[in-house]
Amino acid sequence: MLAYDFPVLGAFLTMLWFFLWVMWLFLLFRTISDVLRSDDIAGGAKLGWMLVVLVFPYLGVFAYVMVRGEGMARREAERRQRIEEAFHSHMLAAHGGLSGELTELARLRDRGVIDEDEFQQQKARLLA
Repeated sequence: MLAYDFPVLGAFLTMLWFFLWVMWLFLLFRTISDVLRSDDIAGGAKLGWMLVVLVFPYLGVFAYVMVRGEGMARREAERRQRIEEAFHSHMLAAHGGLSGELTELARLRDRGVIDEDEFQQQKARLLA
């Protein structure tokens, strides 16, 4: 009743409940993704956690966070590190090859094997 007597309080409470609901959805999906990505639990345990989380959402998520919450951050950090390492190795392979070819062209030019015009043509071809 008090919220309807003061419209600003009613709007504030509505926004509060909405943001709490969004935070809850974030936690629910984060928990489900952690269950599915975990390498340290078997398929049957994953099925059990998924059933608990989906049948009893609040109780299941809170139980999962209490039991396995410590490892959630560690597993996420390891996953992000693997993605970053794969990205860096891809970028090194993609751009390291181009850099190596340009260095070799510059070495050939400096030794006098190719002239400046041919160096510029080959450089333009590599960069295109």
